[in-house]
Amino acid sequence: MYEHIIFDGIRHESMAWDDELAARSFIIGSFGKTYHTTGWKVGYAAAPAPLTAEFRKVHQFVTFATNTPVQLALADFLAAGRGLAELSPFYQAKRDLFLRLMAGSRFKPLPCRGSYFQLMDYSAISDEADGDFAIRITKEHGVASIPTSPFLHRQAAPHVVRFCFAKKDETLESAAERLRQV
Repeated sequence: MYEHIIFDGIRHESMAWDDELAARSFIIGSFGKTYHTTGWKVGYAAAPAPLTAEFRKVHQFVTFATNTPVQLALADFLAAGRGLAELSPFYQAKRDLFLRLMAGSRFKPLPCRGSYFQLMDYSAISDEADGDFAIRITKEHGVASIPTSPFLHRQAAPHVVRFCFAKKDETLESAAERLRQV
């Protein structure tokens, strides 16, 4: 989903670049993530014909929100060939700003080399479960975070939440100021 949002000079490594992997893989992408239109819920899947044939058997049962005007708008935007080159620098600047603003807090940033979310370890602050911690800092400090435990499979939830840094600089500044007080 974040193949066009990569930081620190790192290149995205797609399974499609390896013939053996490409022959048995689906490549899934999200126009919503790439072009800041997450509410539009439009993405794509690319795969070899035999896999695509199987995917088409279930596609109509899992796609429910795509509408024609949105598809046409994305097609026009893609035809213009704009936007992709600017994404990584734009989001890296946002990530770097957020990290600078969070310096001096008790949150410990985890490496983030792509996406528009910054994972933060809060074990120096609390031993609360991530969901409880996220609710508390939202109520007490007015900053929303996302618990990571729902994304994990069969393991104890770490003391990690994620913050979205795809915000206006003023919003990041205000959030970081409040988070430094946690």
